[in-house]
Parts: sequence; structure tokens; C-alpha cells
Amino acid sequence: MHIILGIVLLLGVVVLPGWWVQRVMKRYSQPADRYPGTGGQLARHLLDRSGLESVAVEQTEQGDHYDPEARVVRLSPANYGTASLTAVTVAAHEVGHAIQHADGYQPLIARTRMVKSVQKFQKLGMVLIALMPVALIALKIPSAGLTLLLVGLAALASGILVHLVTLPTELDASFRRALPILTQGGYLKQEDRGAARKILTAAAFTYVAASMMGLVNFWWWLRILRP
Repeated sequence: MHIILGIVLLLGVVVLPGWWVQRVMKRYSQPADRYPGTGGQLARHLLDRSGLESVAVEQTEQGDHYDPEARVVRLSPANYGTASLTAVTVAAHEVGHAIQHADGYQPLIARTRMVKSVQKFQKLGMVLIALMPVALIALKIPSAGLTLLLVGLAALASGILVHLVTLPTELDASFRRALPILTQGGYLKQEDRGAARKILTAAAFTYVAASMMGLVNFWWWLRILRP
């Protein structure tokens, strides 16, 4: 019974958010020519309109995001090259991050620093977990192995915490930046406004949904290492 409840909880917490985000994005990715310009073209236009000509727009295979260090809005091939509702809305969301950066929005700056630190911490965590059996066998000090395990598991969970803590930054980019730009600027069809809000919500929760997969690693290691 406990196993079944655990599986249901795992599905609810880990799988469903990611499934919902993907479903929303896919649903409004057709027709691909709904708007006169592609997501990449709209991003360029909005950046120029905001006085951010120095911010580049690029296509990437690494997922839609704004890189504050390189000062680049990066869009997936579909969102960069098509003119669907999803494409133009996601483009506006990422431009929202660029505007945050230009405005000196402190939560974005803090999030950038946190993400860089966490990425290093997560890599260290995987190494420490891998070294735990060596510590137990070679050193024969159970406390050393336990310490490595705890630090490693904390590293795996840290990404989830960062994205939860910084979720307001994503919501700000969606609803205080992108949505007003799209609606007040007349870039959205009137009948698309409700759907655009769904897409902007999905865009805000994208990293949170992805980071939930860290729970799988966390749970898997606990199951293996539980005495």
C-alpha cells in the first residue's frame, strides 16, 4: 500500500507538472503561421523597441531561455522559426527576462548567481555519492560514508529548491513584462489572450517542472541506500 501511494505521489509531483507544460506548449504550436512574424522576429522587434539592440536573438537546441551573461535570448527551433501562438508568447516571455536584466531586477540577478552555484554543487554531489562506497570500504568509517551521502543528496535536491525560490522571477517575466507588452502592443489576437495566459504560466513553470525530475534521483538513491 505504501509503495502504491509513493508511486501515485511521485507521478503527481514529478510527472504531471512537466506533462501539463508540454501539453500547453504543443496545443498552441499549431497553426505554425497564425501570426505575421516568427518568434525570433518578434523577439528581435521587442528588444529593439525596448532599447535593447545589443541583446542578441539566437536559435538553440538547449531550450528557450535568456542568458544574462552573454546577453542573448535563445529560442528553440520551433519557437524561433515559426509564427504560432506558442512561439510568439514564449519569445515575449524570454524578452521579459532581458528587460528584467536591463532594469536591474535583483531577483533575476540573484537567481543567476544561485543557478551557477547550484550547478557546481550538483556536480560535486554526484561525485560524492559515487565515492560513498569507496569511503565505506576503504576507510571503514560509516560516518564518512553517511556524510558523503547526505551532502550528495542535498546537492541533488538543491536544483528543485532554487527553481521554487525563484519562481516569482518567472511569473514577473510572464505577467508583469510579457503579457502587458503583448496585449497593450496589439501583438495578440483578441481571442488568443486566454490561451496566451496559459502559455505564459507554462513558461514560468518550465524550470520548476523540469527540476522536479531531480526528485526521482533523490528518491532512487534513498531506496538503494536505505538500510
